[in-house]
Amino acid sequence: MRIGVFDSGYGGLTILKALHSELPDYDFVYLGDNARAPYGTRSFDVVYEYTLEAVKCLMERGCDLVVLACNTASAKALRSIQQNDLPQLGSEKRVLGVVRPTVEVIGQYTKSRKVGILATEGTVASRSYSIEIGKLAPDVEVYEQACPMWVPLIENNERDNEGADYFIRKYTSELMSRCADIDTVVLGCTHYPIIKRRIEECLPPTVRVVEQGGIVARSLKDYLRRHGEMDARCARNGQMEFLTTESEEKFRKAAADFVGIEIKQIKAISL
Repeated sequence: MRIGVFDSGYGGLTILKALHSELPDYDFVYLGDNARAPYGTRSFDVVYEYTLEAVKCLMERGCDLVVLACNTASAKALRSIQQNDLPQLGSEKRVLGVVRPTVEVIGQYTKSRKVGILATEGTVASRSYSIEIGKLAPDVEVYEQACPMWVPLIENNERDNEGADYFIRKYTSELMSRCADIDTVVLGCTHYPIIKRRIEECLPPTVRVVEQGGIVARSLKDYLRRHGEMDARCARNGQMEFLTTESEEKFRKAAADFVGIEIKQIKAISL
């Protein structure tokens, strides 16, 4: 059994890189639905439909454990898939997300108990972070800021121009204008670590910027430790296979540019 990792585009590669670093012996299959990215502005029903197609695709390729390395998919589709579809897909199969692991540890980062979330429109509209943090750390105040232009700029390799600078300043300023006491900002989209340094430059130096890769990787490692039957089934050849719904060459170049991952096995598919 290989571990499946899904994202709407390239952002999930930041999660995959952390997973491979934490679990270097394990085999992974990454699927990027690049042809239909971004998901952030799409409706709940469409995100659910696309995500379910991707999950089924990975499971057909031997991935009985799938990580949704996409905040929008985790926020809009994960619970429905877990509750409605997994019983039909197989009792031994599991789908995990990135929101819950982040929420479980965020209380350890903030001292002011004021947390900002930078995310896509879809994730913000779902209120997933506010709801889940409210359950686990009810004393933490959450301020969510949608950043609709960031993913298109990153996906189209426009992240280094003046337009990107404008939108990075715009959304970070809007977030901090709502609460000057925010001391922790979560990058609630797996694309955003690619522009983390520039986000930090636009925030007060007292604000800690938290990305999800290491958090999700440690959470998955702990999950496998606690579920020995699943861990025992995992292939351990240190291999990674990549699938994309877009051009193979475009995906290979983007992976190298964004996160420095060398692509050896890549295949273009349709969902």
